[in-house]
Amino acid sequence: MVEKIVITGCGTISPLGLTTKDSWDNLIQGKSGVQEITRFNTANYRSKIGAQLPEKNIFSDYDKTVRIDRIAQYALAAADEVIQDSGLSESNDFSNTGVILGSGLGGIFFAESQLINLYQKGPFSVHPLTVPNVNPNAISTIIAKRWQCFGPNMTISTACASSAHAIGQGLDLIRMNRAERVIVGGAESPLMPMTYAGFNSLRVMSKKNDTPEMASRPFDKKRDGFVMGEGAAILILEKESMARKRNATIYAELAGYGASNGGFHAVAPIESGDDAALAIKGALKDAKLNPHDIDYINAHGTSTVANDVAETNAIKHALNGHSGSVHISSTKSQTGHLVGAAGALEAVFTSLSISKKVEPATMNLSVSDEKCDLDYIPNQPRERCIKAAL
Repeated sequence: MVEKIVITGCGTISPLGLTTKDSWDNLIQGKSGVQEITRFNTANYRSKIGAQLPEKNIFSDYDKTVRIDRIAQYALAAADEVIQDSGLSESNDFSNTGVILGSGLGGIFFAESQLINLYQKGPFSVHPLTVPNVNPNAISTIIAKRWQCFGPNMTISTACASSAHAIGQGLDLIRMNRAERVIVGGAESPLMPMTYAGFNSLRVMSKKNDTPEMASRPFDKKRDGFVMGEGAAILILEKESMARKRNATIYAELAGYGASNGGFHAVAPIESGDDAALAIKGALKDAKLNPHDIDYINAHGTSTVANDVAETNAIKHALNGHSGSVHISSTKSQTGHLVGAAGALEAVFTSLSISKKVEPATMNLSVSDEKCDLDYIPNQPRERCIKAAL
């Protein structure tokens, strides 16, 4: 019999809070992390809003003490919390522990600062640690160094799916006995002028600048784009026997994983949702579950016109007649879109939904798009015992 792989720790740095508890509490209370961007001047941008971290935080553009930039600071802080939350400590042996993280953009925040130095001051002004800091693998490396993790170490970069892929990879590594536990998750720090300008030119971000807290409105008829967010979310995966042996808190079982792609377009989804449906079906098969076993889905739910329709179609395709009974929500309505860290943050929230028996709401959902006709838990969380979630 294949042993269960369980989640025994959650660490979170998000626009809703600098800990998992604060992020979860504010999520369930319906609070929004979206605000006017203050980190740089948005005067010439169409969109002027983002989901920044709470203003009272310890993070800087570059920490000279440990010589790491924002994204690595986020990852390290979330990892600190996850180690404590899981009941692990400095005394534990991490030698057979893997670290698999996801990031869509890596250290691009630091890269931009060094490009400015290069063009304004010349080549000798560029920081000597530019290459290791810009490398996306910096975020997994810093965690491995901190706890002396000698297992597999990598950062996966697959845009918005990055940290979801990292979690799936961690699951596979434990199943194959390549690591006894894996620290998984993701981090992103995209709120800087160049990246923001790129998405601004792509015309995929919301322009509801006068009401930032209502700008991210997944599945709503008046949605006009996503809201960019920042932060990190990290989880501990391990075999159930190990968790039981040390009396660890178990949030949920990670039962299955599926992955697919549409081979269609760099940024646009297939409206039919056929590609995403393949991933859902793969996860169900891996978990040995049927569509009717699923109670709740934490959706990608970006609040873009294209995604929300494609995702609705994917759910209908994958779950067949059960799609009308499943409860669905997009927590991006409150956190914004953390790009490569999105999957991990939503995995934390989904684990807590199972553990605490509460389904988060999709906020700002006033009138559903006619093509988005499922149950998206509008504006009010629901208490519910969840057997299985996607």
